[in-house]
Amino acid sequence: MKRQMELFLIILLPILGLVFLGGKIMTLTKRPEQKVTASSSKKVEQKSEEEIKKEQVAYLKEHEQKVVDLVKVQNPKVESVQIDWDQTQWSDGGLTTPEYYMNVYGRINNIEESGWGVDIPINDDNTLNLDEMYIGSDIRVEGRLFE
Repeated sequence: MKRQMELFLIILLPILGLVFLGGKIMTLTKRPEQKVTASSSKKVEQKSEEEIKKEQVAYLKEHEQKVVDLVKVQNPKVESVQIDWDQTQWSDGGLTTPEYYMNVYGRINNIEESGWGVDIPINDDNTLNLDEMYIGSDIRVEGRLFE
């Protein structure tokens, strides 16, 4: 029995080490700073991360109705959707899904104690992928699921 346990540990420890090392490598090789080069005939312009985020928000504001429609389709009792642009965040998917997202939050039906969240994937070229956005935080009112 002791021999079986030793063999089990001999096999398991390297596997766990590889999993841990793979996770560390993924966090260390995070996507580089969001910089985009736009070439013109005379010069190369680099956009800062802040400029890229402003462009993403502006683009989303132009397509705000898609977010509103996604939230409304979650429940027939949702009559109106309010987006709280000040709460917009950017995040990565974490260790298992190293994708980048724009996270948008808001309320429904002008209820102060309501909330929802939509996650929008960001493509490699820093554009928003509105076709693959999804509800990241269910609609809630006063902390409970909206029914």
